[in-house]
Amino acid sequence: MRFAGQTVLITGAAGGFGRRAAERFAAEGARLVISDIDAARLDALAVDLRGSGAAVVAEAGNVAEEATAQRLVGAAVDAYGRLDVAVNNAGVAHPYLKLPDIEARQAETVIAVDLMGVFLALKHQLPAMERQGGGVILNVASVAGLVGAPLLSVYAAAKHGVIGLTKTAALEYARKNIRVNAICPSFADTAMVKDELAQMRGGADAALERVVGAIPMRRLASVDEIVSAMMMLCGPESAFVTGAALPVDGGLTAA
Repeated sequence: MRFAGQTVLITGAAGGFGRRAAERFAAEGARLVISDIDAARLDALAVDLRGSGAAVVAEAGNVAEEATAQRLVGAAVDAYGRLDVAVNNAGVAHPYLKLPDIEARQAETVIAVDLMGVFLALKHQLPAMERQGGGVILNVASVAGLVGAPLLSVYAAAKHGVIGLTKTAALEYARKNIRVNAICPSFADTAMVKDELAQMRGGADAALERVVGAIPMRRLASVDEIVSAMMMLCGPESAFVTGAALPVDGGLTAA
């Protein structure tokens, strides 16, 4: 029960990493504030979590809008009195295309959600945590934030930016007892990754073979493997870790 009595905020909670993180934080005693742009799926998750005995506040919203970031922090403080952990997980990707073929509107959406969404979250989470004397923030970046990502140029740019925000916020708030880290997953066995693979040359099966062939461990990550790393970075065992961008990628970025 590492998170017993703690308030944990998770964005992008309706699917993939976010849903499993919500389930596992709740199982370890956390009180939750969950958010997603898909209100119906978010409400269904909240029902499931409450059925297992968890305390849950669900607030649908678009992380690209500052009002959402402000409202989520306010919901945590109003419901539970504080915000102990924030997991900024919400994100989108664009189709696999060479840079000149990406529409400007697509690029703007990715930057608005993946980069500005994290900036806006930090803008409101950090002061709240400073007022209460500390906290933990985890930003979900990507291995595309550590290296180049052919056909995902704007996504890679946004995730590089997330790591820059993470490191800078960690330095600014290290003496305020606030830890800020990023996790950088590679391809994992999620619905979003499967959809992305289906768009690639040769179809999903051929794309999966190419992707797995580039990973030294020769497989995709499981959702639980990524979420376990997320919880480790948020937990007391990582009390001296801040400003890190941890790859969880089967060795992909080791070369």
